[in-house]
Amino acid sequence: MPSVKKKPPSPKREYKSERLELRVAPSAKRVIRQAMSVTGLAAGDLAYEGARRLLDEHQRMVLAGADRDAFLAALDGEPNPAPRLVEALKRHRRLLG
Repeated sequence: MPSVKKKPPSPKREYKSERLELRVAPSAKRVIRQAMSVTGLAAGDLAYEGARRLLDEHQRMVLAGADRDAFLAALDGEPNPAPRLVEALKRHRRLLG
């Protein structure tokens, strides 16, 4: 008897129950309708994908050139401990041996 591969369980589907109304310029409406036509997505799905992409870009840091070099140099350097940390360690050793 051949084995049958089961599909992995799909994530729980979230049903659309919220409503969002927007006022947009006529030119924005034309762009949205054209994007709907090209992608086959509903306006709400386009808004969601755009918002998700924007948040992904916002949360990701992209550095180039001198900025990247300075960031990597800061990560490679060994930081000196803060004076309060040194004092706390000395106090700990004095009290607890």
